[in-house]
Amino acid sequence: MRKLFLGILAVSMLMACHSNSSNANLAAANSAAAPGDAPKMQFEKETHDFGKIRSGDKVTYDFKFTNTGKSPLIITDAKASCGCTTPNWPKTPVKPGEAGIIKVIFDSSGKNGLQDKQIVVTANTNPPQNIVHLIGEVD
Repeated sequence: MRKLFLGILAVSMLMACHSNSSNANLAAANSAAAPGDAPKMQFEKETHDFGKIRSGDKVTYDFKFTNTGKSPLIITDAKASCGCTTPNWPKTPVKPGEAGIIKVIFDSSGKNGLQDKQIVVTANTNPPQNIVHLIGEVD
């Protein structure tokens, strides 16, 4: 019994160390550039109004952005405020001056009324999160 307890304790400690090293790698990536040289996401539009649609329709919109900073922009995640909205982002670094697209698909199945879906984009920018909105009305 004692060996089992020590084994579980050792595995737990190893997992905790691995988790901390992943967070350290992410922090290092975020702080690699000097604050004045950090990448910046400049969106063409931060809000898109898809108007009125019927329940069950799918709406797609491309949020276009440009890296206006001085170092490569690396998007690590994009999460929507609900499971009905799916973002897709570039998995490769966006060089300074280059543009990119975050494609968002909203599935209105089971939805009714006014909708405001937030997409939180996490990247190596300062601040690390940018928010865009997909809004409209489902009949």
